[in-house]
Amino acid sequence: MATGTKTILLVDDEPFILELIAKTLERDGFICHRATSAAEAMELLNDINPDIILSDYSMPGDDGFAFRKKLLANDRLKNIPFVFLTAFTQNDMILQGLDLQAVDYIAKDTALPVIISKLNNLLSTVREQHEKSLAELRKTAETLNLRSTPQSAPRIRGFDISFWHKTFQNYPGGDFIDFISISDKYTYVVLGDVMGKQWGAWCFSFNFLSYIRSAVRLCVYDGNISTAVILKKINDVVYGDPVLQDVMSTLTLIMIEHQTGRLYYSGAGDLPLIHYKYQRGVSSIASTGLLLGLLANGDYTEQEIVLNAGDKLLVISDGMIDYKDDEGKKTDYDLFVNRIKSFISNKNALQYIKGALFSKQNNREQIDDCSIIIIEKEKSDDISSTTS
Repeated sequence: MATGTKTILLVDDEPFILELIAKTLERDGFICHRATSAAEAMELLNDINPDIILSDYSMPGDDGFAFRKKLLANDRLKNIPFVFLTAFTQNDMILQGLDLQAVDYIAKDTALPVIISKLNNLLSTVREQHEKSLAELRKTAETLNLRSTPQSAPRIRGFDISFWHKTFQNYPGGDFIDFISISDKYTYVVLGDVMGKQWGAWCFSFNFLSYIRSAVRLCVYDGNISTAVILKKINDVVYGDPVLQDVMSTLTLIMIEHQTGRLYYSGAGDLPLIHYKYQRGVSSIASTGLLLGLLANGDYTEQEIVLNAGDKLLVISDGMIDYKDDEGKKTDYDLFVNRIKSFISNKNALQYIKGALFSKQNNREQIDDCSIIIIEKEKSDDISSTTS
């Protein structure tokens, strides 16, 4: 539930009542979606995720109880607060509705200001419980030192590395970032995205991070520094882990060789890297590897990437290219690349990207957690100023 928003789905087969309630709620700041039947409501819920649902009981086709049962059978929809609005006020019907985990039961002859007050109070209670749960989970994660993103980027001579991660509506998600340094020779840059949403994906991200860290160190200590070899080792373990059955993840793995400044890259179902060549434009670098855990053989290959002075390499998760506007949810990699071309050459390009995405001026709404890593090959004057 986004802070400050009040989105409601109204379901009633009487158009006059539906419109009357909607207009009143909209004057109070609600965003109202309307449906005249349970079937129409279910269709709408394919594209929206309201903060609360207010539904009539007596409707043609599926009645309110049948509608509620369908919601309870859907993992994505079952936890949306549900309120019955009906002319029937018999105790047995009220009890049946409450047994279906409805949070309230409002009679249709209730004054509209009272209905609005009830809905606002219910949403306030849900928000308070939500924020309390988030705070408790964050505290537990911090106590256990569980982090899916690092606190800072590594310092490597000749490179400037920065990153940014933004959760979706303060929910932890499936994105994870790590920088694994092996002595003073190699640093492995990691960005992945576990399939799924919010808490489930966040919990599994630690399994993947654990396997990745172990595989990197074991392979390097055995003399196998290849990103493709490491990725294959990770996939072997993930594919054979029954706990991660049907749980898959993207992964971008880049090795920076400190002494030579060379970069080596392998990917598993990840988005193409964005390669900015200083004063020469932008290109993409794609991998052919499959998602981790999808098949026993992920077909992982390694590419060497040459970064000259002033060049930048951008690694992004799909949340950076997913957005919602007035026309609905969209995914557009090319739009993202074209949008950042005008300022990618700037020294503080990351700050420009953060400001340009999902701003009110762009009429874009974030719909997933976002992650980006920028690896820049410093120019000689930048290195001198850093070391002086």
